[in-house]
Amino acid sequence: MEENSVYFIEQNLLPFHFNIQEAKSFTQSCDAIRTMKVRGAGAIGALAGFAMAQAAQEAPEAGYLPFLRQARIEIESTRPTARNLFYAVDKVFAAALISREEAVRASQQVADHDAADSQKIGEFGNELIRDGMNIETHCNAGWLAFVDYGTALSPVYLAHQQGKKIFVYVDETRPRSQGARLTAWELNQAGISHTIIPDNAGAWLMSQGKIDLVIVGADRIAANGDTANKIGTLEKAIAAKEYGIPFYVAAPTSTFDHECPDGNLIPIEERSEDEVLYQDGLTSDGRHEKIRVCSPGSSAFNPAFDVTPAKFITGIITEKGILPADRKSIREIIYSEKLK
Repeated sequence: MEENSVYFIEQNLLPFHFNIQEAKSFTQSCDAIRTMKVRGAGAIGALAGFAMAQAAQEAPEAGYLPFLRQARIEIESTRPTARNLFYAVDKVFAAALISREEAVRASQQVADHDAADSQKIGEFGNELIRDGMNIETHCNAGWLAFVDYGTALSPVYLAHQQGKKIFVYVDETRPRSQGARLTAWELNQAGISHTIIPDNAGAWLMSQGKIDLVIVGADRIAANGDTANKIGTLEKAIAAKEYGIPFYVAAPTSTFDHECPDGNLIPIEERSEDEVLYQDGLTSDGRHEKIRVCSPGSSAFNPAFDVTPAKFITGIITEKGILPADRKSIREIIYSEKLK
């Protein structure tokens, strides 16, 4: 934060344009989250924390607490599935009850911890990657989706830096194509060998022995290990189980929701049908253009996430280490967090 402004990468413009935008108020930060200018679990959490701090700066002396409470409701309504958002808002709201200055301090701590946690996830996840591996990932869980490093891609970056020869199969991730647009862009910037594949090609590649490891991110992990992630993740997990391929979820402990007993109770965000019916891209003469790609007159159903049951997950890579996706292991992690 600089004064009361937050600066962020406008992800909707990538991979064609890299642009830094400014949110001058908590409502502008809310809009950036809602419209997915900022997306990805950690980035959403960080901006939500900053938005709560912005609200604390904007709140009038008279009516300070009611203003904060209403702002909290507005921030939390932007992306209902993302657990990191609620985690960050809880932290900063509690700090704002002490003072405006504490709110700003807490929001920066949330962001700093996100980057540090992502770096540790990379270190632990790197232990799973052998030289010559082919890795599949879904959606975007790289540094764009977090304050830095990322989760699912953090181990990939470290493996590459250590000289391991790896290849990444990037799911396009319909309907918003976060894989094709964002993950592929990140990997290209880092010089990591990769190719974009249709979402429905993963199972066939697994059947051909071309995938050695699957690593995905998470938006919320229930107390029993059931995991919500970008729609299409469940299909990859089922296929990986069938073909005996390790399937790992990479997420910081801030993504765990100990109050949610299982995946059936994770709220699933439903987004506009326009994301399915229309696509936007760059024309040959450099113009952004949005066109309809589906049958005129047809409607679309657009759930943003699905839930992968814990039984399909080999393990969860956290900043504390790699743990089994089961209630006992998660309870121990949550308990250790409460002791801090």
